[in-house]
Order: sequence, then structure tokens, then C-alpha cells
Amino acid sequence: MKNNAVTLYDVAREAGVSYQTVSRVVNQSTHVSVATRERVYQAIDQLNYVPNKVAQQLAGKRSHTLGLATTSLALHAPSQIAAAIKTRASQERYHTVIAMVDSLEPRALHDAIKSLISQRVDGIIINIPLTDDGATAIQQLAPQLPMIFTDVCPSSQVNYVLFDPAQGSRLAIERLVHLGHRAFFLLTGPAASISATLRGESATLQLQANNLAPVLSMAGDWSAQSGFEATVIALAQKHRFTAVVVANDQMALGTLRALSEAGFRVPDDVSVIGYDDTYDSAFFTPPLTTIAQDFVLLGNTSVEQLLALLSGEQRCRTVLPVRLVERSTTAAFSDQRTTVTHLSEQLDKIATQLRQLSEPPK
Repeated sequence: MKNNAVTLYDVAREAGVSYQTVSRVVNQSTHVSVATRERVYQAIDQLNYVPNKVAQQLAGKRSHTLGLATTSLALHAPSQIAAAIKTRASQERYHTVIAMVDSLEPRALHDAIKSLISQRVDGIIINIPLTDDGATAIQQLAPQLPMIFTDVCPSSQVNYVLFDPAQGSRLAIERLVHLGHRAFFLLTGPAASISATLRGESATLQLQANNLAPVLSMAGDWSAQSGFEATVIALAQKHRFTAVVVANDQMALGTLRALSEAGFRVPDDVSVIGYDDTYDSAFFTPPLTTIAQDFVLLGNTSVEQLLALLSGEQRCRTVLPVRLVERSTTAAFSDQRTTVTHLSEQLDKIATQLRQLSEPPK
């Protein structure tokens, strides 16, 4: 139970130090030894001391609270990043308040940032896809408030921590080309996502570097359903491809189901590579080859860089690497493909699926 009656004097008495020393520890001063700081923290925990943040703010002191503006936490990546941010901030004795947006309209974004600012946060991490102009506009809402952006273009002039948006697509295409594939279906993320757009552009450029072009490119909305529906449509339109590069693992899950229901074997007939390396992707059928992004690393680094800005650093431009995790959905291309008769039968099934998708729910 929190005890708001406990004062700094009580903490000082418990820790056996002066009031001034406790004050320096609470206000994150660097002029305290590690041993003394730990003793004060132990006393704070023992007494359940809660700083009077309103008084601190009125006195112009830091609130030791970080803000996080994020897209829906129902999605895997944002939820993992948010959890990492909260954990790392807590380790640094900072609280985290979250503003979640359900729209990427400027008004919704600005309202979320203003909500965090009104809570007197010391800095904000923004895990929302933004153009260069959009990120600059957000920063101008509070020019003196440190902000870290996690989903912007590397050319942006704001401070950011982000995954290399080109490396993952490059790794996926390089691997599939090495396996002999020449006919590619690119299933990208929504156009509103800067990282998804950059990944798609990188994949196309990497294909061009190999004198190739995608057979088809379509966009999903990150959901397994959108991956399923896009793949059903691609097959129904009789596009012939042997490799699918998908912008996230959930859409890849939908792609795997669509291919299976159409009678195509993965990876014998079609190879599939996802993106993210979610916890579940190793348990798909077959286990999914994917591009791993370390969301815990992104969350941790974002907090650390934001605190560095609070300590006087002037600039942060951090790009984190990704890596290929090869499992069972990729294999060497073989020209021993499905017979024409069998393919015709599968296309009839796909046509039936399309009719079912277009029917209103009962």
C-alpha cells in the first residue's frame, strides 16, 4: 500500500543519510555514490515513499515520468515495444504514461501528444508512423521537450531510434534469389506505415539489382485475414509466383493458410518469408522463415536515448539491425511444379473462396 504521509525526512532517517542526500537521489542528481543511492532506494521501497510530483512540477523539477504515444496495443509489435519501454523506464525509476491513437489523422496525433504534455512528462517516445513533415510538426508542439521517434524515415531531422527499414527486405530477397526463385509476390503493409513503405521500396530495388521485378505487389493491413484475402485474390488472378515476401508474420499466417487451402505446398511449391519474428511464428505450419526485429532492444534503446537527451545530449540518430531467421517455409526453387490439371482444380476452389468472401455475413 502506498503511503503518501511518508516524507523525505523519514527516508533520510531510515537510510541514515541527510535530507539533502535523499533529495539529490530522488531528483536523479549524479553527485551521490552508488552505495548511498542504493541505500536510499532501499529505504524508499521499505517505507513505500511516493514523491509529491505536483509539488515537484510546481517547483520546476522533473516529474520522472515518460510519455509514450503509440498505435493500437492490440497489435503485436506496438504491445511488445510498449512493454519494453515501461520495464526499462521503471528500472531507471521513471513512470510511463501511455496515449494510444486509433487514427493517424493529424488531429488525433496532436491530441495524444498534447495529452502527454499536459501530464508534465519529462520526454516522449512516439511509436507512430510519421512522415518527415508529420514528425517535425509533432516536435514543434513542444520544441523544448525531448522526443524520440521510432517509425520515421532515416532521413528525418528529428531524434529517432528505429530498425533499418531496408536491411530486412534486402536479406529476404537475397536469400530467395540465392535459392533460385525468380517470380515474386510482394505483400506489403498499409501505405500509412513509413516502415512498410520503405521495406516495399527496398524489396523492389533488391529485385531490380537482380534484373527482376515483382509479379505482383499488394498491400494488407497487418492482419492475418488481409494476408489470406490478398493471397486468395493473387492466386485467383492466375499470377504465377514461387516466392512471397510478406511485411509481417500475421499476414504471412494468412498467406500460409490461403496457399494450403488452394493445394500449394510450402515450401515445395511456394516459399514464404515473413517479418518481425513474433513468438508464434516458430509454431506456424510450417514454422515461418522471417526477419527478426528485437522489439525489446528497440524499447530499451528508446528509453536510454531519451534519458540521454534529458541529460544534455543534443542529437540521437540510432538505426538498429535486423536479421534473417530461417525455418521451414523456404526452399530451393524446383521446376517440378503442380500439374496443369491440378492447378485448374485449385483455381476452381479459389473462385469459390472469392465468392464466399464477397458474400455479406449472415
